[in-house]
Amino acid sequence: MKKMFLDTNGYSEMKKANNPALLDMIQMAEVIGVNTVVLGELYAGFYCGGKTKKNVDELKEFLNSSRVLLMKVTDITAEFYGLIYKQLREIGKPIPTNDLWIAASCLEHGFPLYTNDEHFSYVKELILIKDSF
Repeated sequence: MKKMFLDTNGYSEMKKANNPALLDMIQMAEVIGVNTVVLGELYAGFYCGGKTKKNVDELKEFLNSSRVLLMKVTDITAEFYGLIYKQLREIGKPIPTNDLWIAASCLEHGFPLYTNDEHFSYVKELILIKDSF
């Protein structure tokens, strides 16, 4: 099964539709994961922008797709968060808190991550999607 997790910037890039490689990956994916942290970041951007209703409606349509899996943050996610935090602290490479939660969800559920944020590369065992998957 081809699955992928979209970081916040991945969702935004998908909506701009100017990256054919990403659009191809999304078309090929059987499951597209997002978590509640990504949703929070998206809603924050929507509510601070000028196209709130349009963006919220499009997000709800995306979430209603049978291929989209909304992952909730659980106690298991929290354990992965703690392990990632410790690993990054030991190597002196902290990343933003929300990105720790995103990485933890990916590791918990075994999803490769599509993101434009290079700091995710510091997370051991996290598979990052580059140009294809």
